[in-house]
Amino acid sequence: MSTITLVEGEVLHTHRGSLAHEELIGHPEGCVVTTSTGTEFLALRPLLSDYVLSMPRGATPIYPKDAAQIIMMADIFPGARVVEAGVGSGGLTLSLLRAVGDSGSLLSIERREDFTDVARGNVEVFFGGEHPAWDLQVGDFADVIAGEEPASIDRIVLDMLAPWENIDAAAGALVPGGVLCMYVATTTQMARVVDALKDDGRWTEPQSWENFVRGWHLEGLAVRPEHRMVGHTGFLVMARRLAPGTQPPARKRRPAPAAYSEELPPVDPVELAADMGEREVPAKKLRRARRNQQIAREAQRTRSGQEPESVRTSLERPPSGRSYDPRG
Repeated sequence: MSTITLVEGEVLHTHRGSLAHEELIGHPEGCVVTTSTGTEFLALRPLLSDYVLSMPRGATPIYPKDAAQIIMMADIFPGARVVEAGVGSGGLTLSLLRAVGDSGSLLSIERREDFTDVARGNVEVFFGGEHPAWDLQVGDFADVIAGEEPASIDRIVLDMLAPWENIDAAAGALVPGGVLCMYVATTTQMARVVDALKDDGRWTEPQSWENFVRGWHLEGLAVRPEHRMVGHTGFLVMARRLAPGTQPPARKRRPAPAAYSEELPPVDPVELAADMGEREVPAKKLRRARRNQQIAREAQRTRSGQEPESVRTSLERPPSGRSYDPRG
């Protein structure tokens, strides 16, 4: 699959031949075009999920399967006031902006300025310019959210190493009944943030889950699961803000024997990142992502008269019977 921005006079070069952009410009979606070597490609506008998997990235994005769960389970609605912390490459940001619409607002907070450059480019290329509902800021979540009016945010989504450190700040910003949704990568993080929510006393009983996507091979009588699947990417933890002064109902079930041990020591985010095997994103990778964003935005400025969501076209070869890994 190749995702390109159509520009007059440009040519797409692939290992299966070249294709002039003029052969696509003005044609309807779903048409078939042929490269210089006779290879046929099916031309379609990319879905949001296609774009997230193909866009330049500095950090690994929240994949579509998890973004879809966040939008539904956290009930992100048109007109909602939403805050996300940990923007990365902007994968979840795109879904949140689509969900809140022009009448809502999304405040995105990212600690690393180089990540914000990549995220801003991905959002502007996809929407064809700046989104009216989006505010992107560089800084720590607790510091930025302190500038917001208390109890004024409908939904908060945290994608960070130690979300339990920001539970107090999130509780002050959320309206009663508001949703706090957290995306974590390991079981130790999940257990730590769930315990922190319970100890805080201002939240409903936390829920936690993960989801898997398994495709199926459909070829005549050969109907079976695919050999490969999109398995574990992360855990989702969700809780809702109680009204001020409200005591959460007592637990009705007994904990298992030895379910609780001594209090855990404080966690150093640097040591946690090292234990998780997280690597610093190479500067070369970030430079390449920024360069690709610059090329895409320059190409976009050469275009005119098209709706914002039609600035990119996805080229996909017809199924050949071979398995395809969307992660590349």
